[in-house]
Amino acid sequence: MSIVQGTLASEERLHWLSQQLAEHGAVSIAEAADALGVSEMTIRRALTELEERGTARRVRGGARALGPRPFEERSHTARRAKSKIAAKLSGLLPATGAMAFDASSTVMRACAALTRAEDLTVLTNGPETFAALQHQPGVSALLTGGALDARTGSLVGPLACRSAAQLGLDLFFTSAAALDPVLGALETTLEEAEVKRSIAAGAEQVVLAADASKLGLRALAVGVEWDRVDILVTDLDPGDQRLERYKSLTRVL
Repeated sequence: MSIVQGTLASEERLHWLSQQLAEHGAVSIAEAADALGVSEMTIRRALTELEERGTARRVRGGARALGPRPFEERSHTARRAKSKIAAKLSGLLPATGAMAFDASSTVMRACAALTRAEDLTVLTNGPETFAALQHQPGVSALLTGGALDARTGSLVGPLACRSAAQLGLDLFFTSAAALDPVLGALETTLEEAEVKRSIAAGAEQVVLAADASKLGLRALAVGVEWDRVDILVTDLDPGDQRLERYKSLTRVL
């Protein structure tokens, strides 16, 4: 018997499945179809969409939640959404001063938009982002140092946190594995969350960039709480109903 009244719209269905994955770690096609009152084929299509967005991995009979993933794998997911986010971020990038990029594939796309840079220092804990910044005129790139986390491809640990704390930053651009309207921006590893907290602590402003598939989800550890987020940038139109709950927490673009 269905536990959900009526048939949910496509995005609502995707969100329901994402919540099940976040809470239970896995979801069964048969059980989801029964709970939502739709066909198993509809659930299969929805889970395929979540896999393409990079928030689930299809397995026999259902799907499993994704844990930490290497940069290369993350860079191939939600490409259209990340391009929309990068276009919005381009208008927030300064020409001078000091800022930081995290190690996310979402934020790294903004590297190409640093066309106005004149005397800009950019700190990152992402080796791929550091490499991309080498080709930007007017940019001095700094790498935090630290231990390379094989699960994510980012630099973490005490050295990364300490070096991040040594800089007074104007801006910190960061993404997240999940956005909870109560807890904030969450990460799949404690180590990644710790580095982001350290960078955010020394930044005057924090810009949080995440695609719509992350909204309303939870992950292992809080990286940045809402009282440290100045701007939320997503691939959605700011008037989208899915963003209403976040407008009381921060500025939404």
